[in-house]
Amino acid sequence: MADTHQAAGPKLAIMAGGGTLPARIASAVRGQGRGVFIVAFEGHTDPETVAGLPHLWSRFGAAGSILRRLHEEGVGEVVLAGPVKRPSFTELMPDWRTARFLARVGTRALGDDGLLRAVVREVEEDGFRVVGLHDLLKDLLTTPGPVGSLAPDAEAERDIARAVEVARAMGALDVGQGAVVQQGIVLAVEAIEGTDAMLERCAGLLRPGPGGVLVKVKKPKQDRRIDLPTMGVTTVEKAAAAGLRGIAVEAGGSLLVDRAAVAETADRLGLFVTGIEIPQ
Repeated sequence: MADTHQAAGPKLAIMAGGGTLPARIASAVRGQGRGVFIVAFEGHTDPETVAGLPHLWSRFGAAGSILRRLHEEGVGEVVLAGPVKRPSFTELMPDWRTARFLARVGTRALGDDGLLRAVVREVEEDGFRVVGLHDLLKDLLTTPGPVGSLAPDAEAERDIARAVEVARAMGALDVGQGAVVQQGIVLAVEAIEGTDAMLERCAGLLRPGPGGVLVKVKKPKQDRRIDLPTMGVTTVEKAAAAGLRGIAVEAGGSLLVDRAAVAETADRLGLFVTGIEIPQ
């Protein structure tokens, strides 16, 4: 009798951060008849993500035991899904495999993208194939144009263009993926704190007049398999609470979680959400 998991595709390991994406991927992949194994990280992964599924709870510094378990489980492919807070060296408590990796890549000199690329290389050198979220959930990729019923006006378009310029400049330095601009003034750029914290910071910086815009774009030369800009309903709600009037995210280079709910929330709160095409 044929192995249905192999017929449908190799078993997938989901390195699960926070949010709903890991659970969405697990559901979609299982629906295709593929085997799934979850690597859950203490303090980051929602316990509901692993409910009823084969899984391993671990800490970031236990690379050796994680990779060994993936081999034991017969995993063929690996995906990184969901946000995580970058741990400090003392929080890692690295095992020998992690310590060797850290010594080789020198993580203090790496931004998030550089560190994740190094992690991908390490995983692939161990015999696994790393795939992207967009390979598994193709309908998550942002498409060009408005998501809801509202669209940016000429002034908002100018702010979007300025924010793209700033975000790409910061991304080239492997710092962040987002920026907020109002009336041509840069209110904030995203760094290690993440989008939500950046938006909270913006609330006290708004100028009189039309609100600012949030732009999220992938970093130049970013590996599309890892850490694509992601937004959903929470981002819209945080942007509205910060007094912004719209959000623009890179079409084909970002993930839009639950498009219908994002459109409804944006229309209800009076924000535009749009996908923008970025020349490469």
